[in-house]
Amino acid sequence: MAGRDATHDPALRSWVASAQAPGIDFPIQNLPLGVFGTDGGAARCGVAIGDAILDLRAAHAAGLVATPAAAADTLGPLMREGRGASAALRAAVSALLRDGAPPRPELLVPMAAVRMHLPTTVRNFSDFMASYDHCARLGVRRDPKNPLPPAFRHLPVAYHSRASSVRVSGEDVVRPHGQWQRQDGSVHFGPTEAMDYELEMAVWIAGENALGEPVTMAAAPDRIFGYGLLNDWSVRDVQRWEMPPLGPFLGKSVSTSVSPWIVTAEALAPFETAAPVQDPPALPYLDSAWNRSNGALSVRMTAAIVTPRMRAEGTAPFILTDTQFAAMYWTAATMVAHHATNGCNLLAGDLLGSGTVSGPEETARACLAEIGLTGPVTLPNGETRKWIQDGDEIVFRARAEAPGAVPIGFGECRGMLLPAIAWPA
Repeated sequence: MAGRDATHDPALRSWVASAQAPGIDFPIQNLPLGVFGTDGGAARCGVAIGDAILDLRAAHAAGLVATPAAAADTLGPLMREGRGASAALRAAVSALLRDGAPPRPELLVPMAAVRMHLPTTVRNFSDFMASYDHCARLGVRRDPKNPLPPAFRHLPVAYHSRASSVRVSGEDVVRPHGQWQRQDGSVHFGPTEAMDYELEMAVWIAGENALGEPVTMAAAPDRIFGYGLLNDWSVRDVQRWEMPPLGPFLGKSVSTSVSPWIVTAEALAPFETAAPVQDPPALPYLDSAWNRSNGALSVRMTAAIVTPRMRAEGTAPFILTDTQFAAMYWTAATMVAHHATNGCNLLAGDLLGSGTVSGPEETARACLAEIGLTGPVTLPNGETRKWIQDGDEIVFRARAEAPGAVPIGFGECRGMLLPAIAWPA
């Protein structure tokens, strides 16, 4: 599991001048990993630093980075090598980029000149429901006396979602067709009328365990390669109709957007904080002293909207959600440990969604289904939204902050909703 080291030193500076810019997401204390390509160039791994990307393939060819997996065209090989390899790579890159090291500007590529790819092929995708406030708010409509699922306080509830429809930030989402029941009892098929976002944290898995071999809470933190942002696009009318009794299906598989940069677990060590107190206490297999003291992460997360009118008028995105990841009832380590309790073989490159990161504050409602409980949201220009409309763009951002640490960001996760295609004749 991660711990603070010299790469977290707040006094560290980089010879890349933009890494010192106020409010920058990618100072030298961050060094997130991603996969990028330039026009006519092959995809390759890189590290974000300021407003540039360190080309890891070029750095490896120059003998400046020893980790062979850094020269791959995906982060998959590095994920398979486990946390020791990613920690060693972080230390090497930090030494290469810090002020006082010989500048190597030929290894940098301007971030504005690249196209980002998925960090790796998503081998499996499981989505959790770990926010007490999200479950309680929406559960009241189902059963006011028992709003939480029966197992919620005892284990991190989850379902297996669709890996093939995970897309990198910036790719558009097409409004889907589906079937649902309207309020008058009629069953309808057509373009959804209730498209929603869910602000989630992405958890990327490192290493592998054999089928039948559980992952304990002691081992779970070292299976977390890093974190990103995840938009679990949700088709609410279809979802409500199809869920009983097996859970989400077409209401969730339409698309899932993830941010291109993975902030490594090593980078987030200064932002570890105590997990929320659980009542009743978690069973021993989901409990550890480390998880109680360090299992949560202090990360502020926001979701914003840009409508076509706002875009035309040059208006800044309007923040719909402002929430804190540390408030989640279940931590990422408990998600990993519970997932493999039955010996499920978690693979390098597997993706876990944290579930909607809603907090207790009204401003921390992390999807329109929650926001809409008090009526449609009114935007500063007078527009209203109950659900996402065609041409709307949803933008997620996040920033890890803690006393004595340099804040680090996650970049963006964004996607625009396009109109439904005409149904084939």
